[in-house]
Amino acid sequence: MRGLAALFCVLPMVVPAATLELPASAKLQSAETTPLSSYDVAVGGWSFAGLPKIEALGTVDRQVWRIDSAGLTTLQILAPLRQQLQSAGFSLLYDCRTDACGGFDFRFGLDVAPPPAMQVNLGDFRYLAARRGADPAAEYVTLFISKTARAGFVQVVTVGAETATDERPIIVATAAPPAIEQPADAAPAPTSAFGSVLEASGHVILSDLKFESGSAQLGAGPFDTLAELAGYLIAHPARKVALVGHTDSSGSLEANVALSRHRAASVVERLVADYGVPRAQLEAQGMGYLAPVASNLSAQGRDANRRVEVILTSTD
Repeated sequence: MRGLAALFCVLPMVVPAATLELPASAKLQSAETTPLSSYDVAVGGWSFAGLPKIEALGTVDRQVWRIDSAGLTTLQILAPLRQQLQSAGFSLLYDCRTDACGGFDFRFGLDVAPPPAMQVNLGDFRYLAARRGADPAAEYVTLFISKTARAGFVQVVTVGAETATDERPIIVATAAPPAIEQPADAAPAPTSAFGSVLEASGHVILSDLKFESGSAQLGAGPFDTLAELAGYLIAHPARKVALVGHTDSSGSLEANVALSRHRAASVVERLVADYGVPRAQLEAQGMGYLAPVASNLSAQGRDANRRVEVILTSTD
């Protein structure tokens, strides 16, 4: 506990209303302030009915921080911030992690700063919303935290009612964001959170794809993951990916390999025909039931195993 506490330092604030502590290695990546504005605060998990939100009115401050520490988990980053907010008089409105939030759909229902400032791992993120006071003078804070293989990322959004002194409910720091310089020969940065996750982990499950039962025919869509993947590939013409189909363990291996390959090929055709992705950047493969992500002994596990993944095959 002492070692973890030693990682934290108090960052400067504008007014003495409250302060947040971030790890000492935190570096400001971006900051913006929009007066007389509004921000949709998510207060529940995503469902087919949509994402429950509250419209918060006032001055909107958003800051994004990068934490260069491979040892910190998203919970270790979030827990001290949650405690500080509660100590400052904020009440929690909603608090969730990855799948409990709604996974991919929840993340893309939020207003999240784009990369390279904010990078989101779709398999490891946490969210918190809190409020202090009552409308119309209520103050809102949202935290969105994710962890890639290299660093942790924290987006802090605060919304406060306008006052004569123009105070903010929480100001993490006031320093201008540092310039992000890229070498002249560096590869272009990912254009989306999807691309950031793909480059960080090497693969992404296209979790929103729907196939007709027992068929290789991809549903009508639209599918957000295909739009994200297409945007990434078109922006990075040197990148190549393999679409890999997977099945549950029902049936023979030979039949499942064929079905999974045909489903992956259906995804390739959709990317080419509807999104204009060059075919040279794509290939289709099938693994059948040889690479499960869950047990085939339950209906939930079998459903998780029926999937198509995109795997980054470029080596430079």
